[in-house]
Amino acid sequence: MYVCLCHGISDKKIKKLVIEEGISDIRGIKKCTALGSQCGKCVRPAKEIIDETLSTQFRQAS
Repeated sequence: MYVCLCHGISDKKIKKLVIEEGISDIRGIKKCTALGSQCGKCVRPAKEIIDETLSTQFRQAS
């Protein structure tokens, strides 16, 4: 699913950055992508995806 339609950034891309690069916040995602740089509607859904991914990783590690 595309999270950022303006720049074509998908939920898979965000999850991959969180898992493989250890990014844990929107600021980190913005450094690697153009997320939120145009209309900004993607920031909240992206934050939710980051939080869900981190939560899943934490549960798997426990």
